[in-house]
Amino acid sequence: MCICVDCRWVDQCQAYHAVERQHGVAHLTATPLFAPQEPRIHVQVLDLEDGQVGVEWDVRSCGSFELEPGRWQRLRPDQVVPT
Repeated sequence: MCICVDCRWVDQCQAYHAVERQHGVAHLTATPLFAPQEPRIHVQVLDLEDGQVGVEWDVRSCGSFELEPGRWQRLRPDQVVPT
C-alpha cells in the first residue's frame, strides 16, 4: 500500500501526483508544489485475466514522509482509501 495516504503532504506532493496519473484517478490537486525528498516508488507488474498486464505503483518510502493518519480519507471522505 502507498504510504502517501497517511502523509501530511499527500495533496500537495508531486510524487503522489505521478502515482495518481499512473493509476488514472482524479488528482487531489491539479498543480502540486511540494517536491518530496527521495521518494521510492515500487512498481509491480501484474498478470490480469485474459492475458492482460497491469501495473501497480506505490510509494513505499520517502524522506519527506510526515505521518498524519487518515489524511487522504479526510480529503476524500466519500471515497474508499486506495490500496
